[in-house]
Amino acid sequence: MQILVYLSLGFIVSFLGQLPLGNMSFTSTQICLQEGFKKAWQFAIGVAIVEMIYLRFALTGMDWVTHHRTWFLALGWVTVVMFLALGIMAFVTAKKQTGDKKALVLNNKMHRFILGLIMSALNPVQIPFWFLWTTTLFQMGLLPAEPTPFNLFTAGAGTGTIAGLAVYIHGGNWLVNKLKTSNKTLNQIMGIIFILTALLQLWRIVYKPFV
Repeated sequence: MQILVYLSLGFIVSFLGQLPLGNMSFTSTQICLQEGFKKAWQFAIGVAIVEMIYLRFALTGMDWVTHHRTWFLALGWVTVVMFLALGIMAFVTAKKQTGDKKALVLNNKMHRFILGLIMSALNPVQIPFWFLWTTTLFQMGLLPAEPTPFNLFTAGAGTGTIAGLAVYIHGGNWLVNKLKTSNKTLNQIMGIIFILTALLQLWRIVYKPFV
């Protein structure tokens, strides 16, 4: 019974965390639309693996983070610059686009599993997200500070991440096809998402750098 509790906690928290529209969710929809379900699922699995690594790190590495805050602050600034650049490039691509050219992030030969790993690794917002939730669960007594509950919670979270992205892979594919949305519009939407993400990350760095 306890096994199901820890698995379910991880699944629910991660699934709900994936539902708001973001870089990973929208990219999974784009991959599905332009390259098919198989590659979209490869991307989702890559995202989930890094998410699980970040979570496991959050569960056991709080003391390390306390002594290496500058490193995460630097990573945050790198993320702001990269997401702003990708957002601007997405708008430029959309402006020049005349046919069914692939979205900016997908216009390469990188394996989609690797793309998922990289994009998820460059998303440090996950770290404070998991610190917040794990601290809350500790304080509520729902997640004991023991290896087995940690591992079960992490496994559940990985499954929840994939399930959340599946909503965008299948639901997003259906919606975009229903609305007959063009690749140009998709690039514009991606540009907006990248820029908003960059601004959100900038706000966190300035006002809540270590929260």
